[in-house]
Amino acid sequence: MPLRTPLYERHLAESARMVEFAGYRMPIHYGSQMEEHRCVRVFAGKFDVSHMGVVDIHGTDAGSFLSRTCVGDMQRLPREGSARYTLLLNRSGCILDDLIVYRMENGFRAIVNAGVKHSDVEWLNSHIGDSDVRLQLRDDTCIVAIQGPEAIGLTCRALDLDLQDRLEPFNFEVVSDELMGARTGYTGEEGMELVCSSRTAPEIWDRLGSVEVPSIGLGARDTLRLEAGMSLNGQDMTPCVMPFAANLAWTIDWDPPDRGFIGRKALEDARASGIDQKLTGLILEERGVLREGYEVSTKDGPGVVTSGTMSPTLGYSIALARLPRAATGECEVSIRGRRLPARIVRPPFVRNGKKVHK
Repeated sequence: MPLRTPLYERHLAESARMVEFAGYRMPIHYGSQMEEHRCVRVFAGKFDVSHMGVVDIHGTDAGSFLSRTCVGDMQRLPREGSARYTLLLNRSGCILDDLIVYRMENGFRAIVNAGVKHSDVEWLNSHIGDSDVRLQLRDDTCIVAIQGPEAIGLTCRALDLDLQDRLEPFNFEVVSDELMGARTGYTGEEGMELVCSSRTAPEIWDRLGSVEVPSIGLGARDTLRLEAGMSLNGQDMTPCVMPFAANLAWTIDWDPPDRGFIGRKALEDARASGIDQKLTGLILEERGVLREGYEVSTKDGPGVVTSGTMSPTLGYSIALARLPRAATGECEVSIRGRRLPARIVRPPFVRNGKKVHK
């Protein structure tokens, strides 16, 4: 039976359309996915993303352990209150998960993807060995994301916080034993993600509603992240895809050269032999909708759409696609027996609510 987040009853009260996602009953929309998407681009919206995993990492070796298991050197996180986006790789150098790691007062915290949170913890535990490291997958927390150009101000007003002028991007503050606020997100807009206790989550949700922050479903979250050119685990990145082919090579800390993180040898071998794929953007130049799995033909060889949608902001179809590294310019996408023209572009498609490509 699917699990429910502590905000489940709030979603039902708002007549949300509920679907099963990553083992949970989650809201896909509250009436109009299109309007929810647009609201986040021009104002703000609140998301229940409590299905995601909160993993606390403690012990005297926690920092060195994370620097051994993540592609980023987590010991470089400068201070408590800083955060970093990173990846977990298998020994073949392919992506198990993408995550954000936060440096806490007495350890670290990671937010991992919902569908792999249990396998992530199992994998991390298998690499502890003799290190002084303890992992805890929390089952007593909720995550509420507030995103949009007005999100930070409205959140601070609703919860009586004074973070607006001092919280930098990819920084966070522990407000209380039951609330952590981070300036992070998955929409390409300004915003915050609140990690709170399950007990206090309904009150936080209601207080955000009291300042007219509307509820937004996972459907709009997906179209927002795709417009922003952000990858989705399980589609744009998989355990068969290296960071080079997922537009994520920038997450790798190659220095110091002797930091032997898991997957490093495979990445070095691939880099030495030459990278032949990339993840890039597509804009469909005729009517239609790009979808995952559609075949792409370029003058440099075939590719495949990994994520696609009709962009609510732009009014035409966009996608992320895995293509030959040399591919540029025009291409064709096979859609229901037709070969439609598309243009290869560099993501994102939308930045700060505005069109990036003409």
